[in-house]
Amino acid sequence: GNLMTGWFTEDFTLAELRMLRATERIPATRPGNVAFNGLYPVPTFDEVVDLARRSRTCDGEPVGVYPETKHPSYFDSIGLSLEEPLVDTLDANGYGDKRDPVIIQSFETANLRELADRTDVAIAQLINCSATPYDLVAAGDDRTYADLVTPEGLADIATYADGVGLCKDVMIPRDPTGNLAAPTTVIDDAHAAGLAVHGWTFRRENRFLPTGFRSSADLDEPGDMAGEIAVFLAAGMDGFFTDNPDLGTAAASAN
Repeated sequence: GNLMTGWFTEDFTLAELRMLRATERIPATRPGNVAFNGLYPVPTFDEVVDLARRSRTCDGEPVGVYPETKHPSYFDSIGLSLEEPLVDTLDANGYGDKRDPVIIQSFETANLRELADRTDVAIAQLINCSATPYDLVAAGDDRTYADLVTPEGLADIATYADGVGLCKDVMIPRDPTGNLAAPTTVIDDAHAAGLAVHGWTFRRENRFLPTGFRSSADLDEPGDMAGEIAVFLAAGMDGFFTDNPDLGTAAASAN
């Protein structure tokens, strides 16, 4: 909802976007990743789905996709609706059933309700640590993300979604010293509503970790991400996002 000046995806054709190359977002924190800068183009969603559909995990399980619709209200307003091409791409790749390894997520609510009527794949309502879904602001609805994770709010989410993707602090906040405090009731409340709970985002560097899981005063050094994940899994979290999937998989296997 804030006015911004710059270049955005809708200012370019696909051919122009394909001229871009991926680079490390935070090179000072992850200097090892800059070795990959410039090597890979921006893939289309169809290419991502095709890769997943043809891939298997080390254990032989299907690889899933977890797409997020970014700023759907805005793109609707400029005639570039995201929902129809998203569902068309999934359908074209044989993904349209609740059992398929697909979850669609969004920080807005109205488009997820629309998607629930368009497809049978799983849907997750993203919940930020603070603020309000933009579509609710635009509709004059004064509910915030905090209102969405009350028992009543979660029951409403369960009418169109299968799970929630929660900011970590919504599940287990940090105290004034930066350590993890006691879990809130949100995980249990979500489960009571029949919703799966996924948390975001777990990162290994000290600057992203609670104080008690840091390895040193160097904020860019790796800390004990597995220990942090273990606390959240013990609190009932069902799944999670991580920038370090190898470490995340090991942490999940150990718990």
